[in-house]
Amino acid sequence: MSRVGKMPIAVPQGVDVKITADQITVKGANGTLVRPVNALVTVKNEAGSLQFAPANDSAEANAMSGTMRALVANMVNGVSKGFEKKLTLVGVGFRAQAQGQKLNLQIGFSHPVVKDMPTGITVTTATPTEILIKGADRQVVGQIAAEVRAIRPPEPYKGKGIRYADERVVLKETKKK
Repeated sequence: MSRVGKMPIAVPQGVDVKITADQITVKGANGTLVRPVNALVTVKNEAGSLQFAPANDSAEANAMSGTMRALVANMVNGVSKGFEKKLTLVGVGFRAQAQGQKLNLQIGFSHPVVKDMPTGITVTTATPTEILIKGADRQVVGQIAAEVRAIRPPEPYKGKGIRYADERVVLKETKKK
């Protein structure tokens, strides 16, 4: 059995988990997340902890039990604590401004770039060069952060662009005469 799949998920106080035949619903302070249950995995809620087991002895069911456990653990963590990604803007005159569900970026183009945020995602800018993306769904937070970064990824010679806060950009050496 998968080592990850064997570990139970402790459900914290204030988080409600509902398991039906075809989906798992996790409800908490930060919202509600729903995920379909794979037929190869059996899920049990026993005394405030979730147990995952493969439905049969196949390698695919074994792998899927670990995958489902990790996905549901992220759901429980997301509705209780939430996830966040921090982006920084590097470049002269590069600015970001959050206006409700929109993110206005001035990043060296001839026009400002406006990125709409989906429901459940909040974006804040503590300073004009820092962007903080928060939400309950880990996959959506990471996807939105990747989409914002893709608007102007860091270039390899000066390092200008949008990068993750913990990202290190290795600069190339310039051409010699």
